[in-house]
Amino acid sequence: MRIRHPKDFLSGLMFLLFGAAAVFFAADYDMGSSARMGPGYFPFALGAFLAALGGTLLLRSVFWAQGSRPGPVLHLKPLVLVLSSVVLFGLLLRPLGLLVSTTLLVVVSSLASHEFRWKEAFLNAAVLIVVVLVVFVYLLDFQVPVWPSFMAVRA
Repeated sequence: MRIRHPKDFLSGLMFLLFGAAAVFFAADYDMGSSARMGPGYFPFALGAFLAALGGTLLLRSVFWAQGSRPGPVLHLKPLVLVLSSVVLFGLLLRPLGLLVSTTLLVVVSSLASHEFRWKEAFLNAAVLIVVVLVVFVYLLDFQVPVWPSFMAVRA
């Protein structure tokens, strides 16, 4: 057996393991039926789908031959920028509020692209802020600070 696509093989293995773990842990919960789903139904179905996707990727990496490709290349800058933007969002949400922390999230993660443009990053941030405000603050009524703490109105 020769692995022709190492990235697909490792991705498939990861999906297969996570899917199998989800199926294993969901089996402890009541499944219910399609009409009356129990607490284990969705994790079981999602885990089974993830495991099937992983199995497909594993088979594809072994049997599907495409022209020769160079080995995997790890680009650290995008990885670090995207992960740090999420960490920054989590750390700065309370003190800076939803507006500023979401803007920082989008701008810092956009810096990971080699096609980065300030105008597009701020436009994406503005659209995401509107969506987040409507969905999470107004419709779902999440209790998160929208404005920075130094601008908050205290009663």
